[in-house]
Amino acid sequence: MLFEYTRRRGARSPVTDAPTFRVRSLSEAAQPKADLSHLIDRSYNYHSPRELRWHLAERLGLAPGSFSLREAA
Repeated sequence: MLFEYTRRRGARSPVTDAPTFRVRSLSEAAQPKADLSHLIDRSYNYHSPRELRWHLAERLGLAPGSFSLREAA
C-alpha cells in the first residue's frame, strides 16, 4: 500500500526551532482521487515524513513498515 501526501508550509517548532509542515492532502497512490485527509489531523505541524508515517500507521492500525509514504510531485 502506498500513500501520497501534499505538504503545505507549517510554523517553526517552538521546541526544536526547526521548520515543520502541515498536510494539504493525503491519498492512496492507486486511488489518487480518493481523499483520505480526514484520517489525520491536518492542523498538526509535522516535523518529518517519518512522524507523519507513524501518525498514519496509528490511525490505520498498521505497522509503520507495512506501507509506504511519499510526497506527491
